[in-house]
Amino acid sequence: MRNVIKFNTKWAFTKQADKAPETMPENWNWVNLPHTWNNIDGLDGNNDYYRNTCFYANIIKKNELPKAETYYLEINGANSSADVYINGQKLMHHDGGYSTFRVDLTDTLTDETLVVIAVDNAQNDKVYPQMADFTFYGGLYRDVNIICADKTHFELSHLGGNGLKVTPDVSGKTVFESWIVNKTENQIVRYSIKDADGNTVASTETKDLTAELTVSDVHLWHGRKDPYLYTATAEIIENGEVIDCVSHRIGYRSYEIDADRGFILNGEEYPLRGVSRHQDRIGVGNALTETHHIEDMDLICEMGANTIRLAHYQHDQFFYDLCDERGMVVWAEIPYISRHMPNGRENTISQMKELITQNYHHASIVVWGLSNEITIGGENDEDLLENHRILNDLCHEMDKTRKTVIAAVSMCSINNPYLQIPDVVSYNHYFGWYGGDTDMNGPWFDNFHKTHPNIPIGCSEYGCEALNWHTSDPKQGDYTEEYQAYYHEELIKQFFSRKYMWATHVWNMFDFGADGRNEGGENGQNHKGLVTIDRKYKKDAFYAYKAWLSDEPFVHICGKRYIDRVEDVTKVTVYSNQQTVELFANGVSLGKKQADDHFFYFDVPNKGETTLKAIAGDCEDNSFIRKVEVFNEAYRLKEQNAILNWFDVTEKEGFYSLNDKISDIMQAEQGQILIKNMLSKFMTMAPKNNEASSEGFMKMLGGFTVLRLTGLMGTLESKDAPKLTKEYLLELNDKLNNINRV
Repeated sequence: MRNVIKFNTKWAFTKQADKAPETMPENWNWVNLPHTWNNIDGLDGNNDYYRNTCFYANIIKKNELPKAETYYLEINGANSSADVYINGQKLMHHDGGYSTFRVDLTDTLTDETLVVIAVDNAQNDKVYPQMADFTFYGGLYRDVNIICADKTHFELSHLGGNGLKVTPDVSGKTVFESWIVNKTENQIVRYSIKDADGNTVASTETKDLTAELTVSDVHLWHGRKDPYLYTATAEIIENGEVIDCVSHRIGYRSYEIDADRGFILNGEEYPLRGVSRHQDRIGVGNALTETHHIEDMDLICEMGANTIRLAHYQHDQFFYDLCDERGMVVWAEIPYISRHMPNGRENTISQMKELITQNYHHASIVVWGLSNEITIGGENDEDLLENHRILNDLCHEMDKTRKTVIAAVSMCSINNPYLQIPDVVSYNHYFGWYGGDTDMNGPWFDNFHKTHPNIPIGCSEYGCEALNWHTSDPKQGDYTEEYQAYYHEELIKQFFSRKYMWATHVWNMFDFGADGRNEGGENGQNHKGLVTIDRKYKKDAFYAYKAWLSDEPFVHICGKRYIDRVEDVTKVTVYSNQQTVELFANGVSLGKKQADDHFFYFDVPNKGETTLKAIAGDCEDNSFIRKVEVFNEAYRLKEQNAILNWFDVTEKEGFYSLNDKISDIMQAEQGQILIKNMLSKFMTMAPKNNEASSEGFMKMLGGFTVLRLTGLMGTLESKDAPKLTKEYLLELNDKLNNINRV
């Protein structure tokens, strides 16, 4: 029987070596896996985290392993390319930082075997991702295992799969396909299915590599309402003894994605309302443990979400398993993102093959994501279109049970031919944060639905950033928790009332590392999360979703971190999924309110110190505010290590400055020239020679002030572009100070 041995402890690690050693190094650092070398510099801003080749080394002592005839080294995540050396001999190269791959050690394993893995996350033009708004952490950041197996075993060398493919049908019919190495005539295969209680409900023995079983009175997997799972197993039997065994947990379900009715699960309309998720944490990077994954899932479930977009790459098998168990409906995708690379086509194909092969059995997954915002540099690229057609056909060839999807960037024309390639479409829209107003979101989708009534449409990203900044007068771009709460209140009301939207995914469930960002007062992160990157604080917007999506009774007073307030009467918002909320100020009732939208607004007298208590049914929550005469500057955004802050900028009445919105400056002819020159100088992301795309791009950027946009340029700029300096920005501000407002 096979044994899987974790091989995570006491690896030697270095950034300094230029080649794989032939003996175990003595002067490298000791690390345990999972490990990344970017857990600190990948989250501190300035887009300067270490990207190069680093080396890991360890010794396999054969006498400490179970006796076997075949040995494999299993690497579950090496970002983003890896070379594996065994006793100085290079055995394998792998491109793609998010999938499992294995190396056959059988013929090279000695009594003491030196394993060296060179992991490389340096920039190149062929392995995705290369440009995106998140940190590409380098390292062996998931488990490394040694698999010890019989000479005859289920295939372990093909695309990181385990040699078993199981296709369950909602009727109970179940098709098994297996791939076996060194199978002999006297060996048989036993295929079986067990229910959640461990009872065998179907079984057969055959010499064939395929079989069909039927489960009677099948218990359906029905999302969060009833995530029922069976276990499908294949065993190789020789002379009555099981010599190898593999299994998958599977779920029986049917689904449709209808352009008018949205997502339909097992014949029931089942609107998908949830979040996207990145796989990193502060101080940890992407080297997550199972405890981390479980905490993430617990928080997502507490919020009431029923769907997760696992962006922008293949996630850990453990988390996909959690999605199956908890009933999440999942969008799984490859990191074909932001910048189409003509030399990267083969990598998109190999990453998609691995994603599907390794995750085919998961009941939670309903769509394969082809790409994300890939037209951001221009829409009319025939090589890009062909790449998508190839991927779309590949998905349907490998998996006839699921649909394909893309996440289109906001400024992509709704009539672009690439939207016709996948089965369903979603858009990434940030109206109300990156330009435009919140009330533009719903009407935009109405227009798409009217124009393309046969294309299912959803929203794959929407959100805005919030840190520990506060105001009683929230405005777009202020990074306050209050504006984020307002933004999501508006988007909830617009999206959740549109039945035709097949899925909506908040960007993002958690703040995440984006080392190119220098904004919001805490560099190196994207702060659109509903929960902070350390998972310690649920922002108010988290509870806005909980009020709509969760059945767990609760009440929440917003603004707990906003204590000092200057106004005589202050607005206090309460979220609850109960019908009625009563708010008390220092024990005095301010009245009971009802709200169909779950958002309750109270005007609270602000004098001295006030203890607030909200009661909704059997639930209560408490908060505290204090009257002050002068606004507490600790609540106002100040950029950390910024080249310039807003208050450093010279403003002249009647003229523009860095503190003006790009859309306003562009109204003046001189301003338009100045802004376009700045973008072309610093940003390869700006579309070239594409009038429609350029117009959409500028519309998206219009809501930024020039100063705010410069804080984002680390995620957008070319590596060859000049760096922004204080001198450059002051010179730009001087020029703006000489352009009359229109």
